[in-house]
Amino acid sequence: MDSEIKEEIPVHEEFILCCGVETQVLKCGPWTDLFNDQTANRPKLLIFIITDTNAQEIKDVYGLRGQVEHKLAFLRTHVPKDMKLVLIGHSVGCYISLQILKQAPELPIIRSILLFPTIERMAETPNGRIMFPFLYRLRYIFYAFGYLLLKPCPETVKSWLIRMALQRMNFQCEFSLLNVLEPFCLVNSAYLGGQELMEMVKRDDEVIEEHLSKLIFYYGTGDPWCPEEYYQDIKNRFPEGDIRLCEKKFPHAFILHSSQEMAGMVADWLKDDLSKVEVVT
Repeated sequence: MDSEIKEEIPVHEEFILCCGVETQVLKCGPWTDLFNDQTANRPKLLIFIITDTNAQEIKDVYGLRGQVEHKLAFLRTHVPKDMKLVLIGHSVGCYISLQILKQAPELPIIRSILLFPTIERMAETPNGRIMFPFLYRLRYIFYAFGYLLLKPCPETVKSWLIRMALQRMNFQCEFSLLNVLEPFCLVNSAYLGGQELMEMVKRDDEVIEEHLSKLIFYYGTGDPWCPEEYYQDIKNRFPEGDIRLCEKKFPHAFILHSSQEMAGMVADWLKDDLSKVEVVT
């Protein structure tokens, strides 16, 4: 992929109601309506990025299983049934991608890319061992901190804190991040994190084996959420699979400083799939 060529791609931000939950959707490209738009702007393939039946309300939507059901409901109600799909998951989003493949075999998914996949033994990882006491055993102290200190905090102060943090990380964002300091968001994130540590234990080899030809795994080196030994284990279990180890020393949170390079690599991996879609259509 020629990194010198830069194309201005329009990005639309929308909020929809999915499963009784207000859901932020970022649409990249000139399209806005997948169902009614029959012009050249309508994509032939949809790339669904997960950072994470019918649209009925889901019990425990902020839990791990609820998040899987939420993504399934979105794909089943807001995407045409004949629209080919590429799933790109990062971290726990890889677990959700595998669950989508398992629970929705009717979806026309042609490829699933799993970046820095957190899909097993999460509590045993270096970061998991650190976070487990905070997100599971001491989570109510975390909840109290959020509501007692952040709830009464003025939005101007929150904006300043976020701006200082982003500047310190040398990271720019086109969208507002003010909600990350909302107690409701922090509490739900901690609740979800605790469930992930407790429930994501055994790798689902059955679904991996069934869909192996569609999967690309990309593991990091020195990843504190997914040690390199996990890469060796799955590579030994599925020697014929497309399982890669990062040679560029990208961190688990690559979006902070390596998002362009990662996007270019993923685009290259998808060239063959995209060319086949063009030929068929």
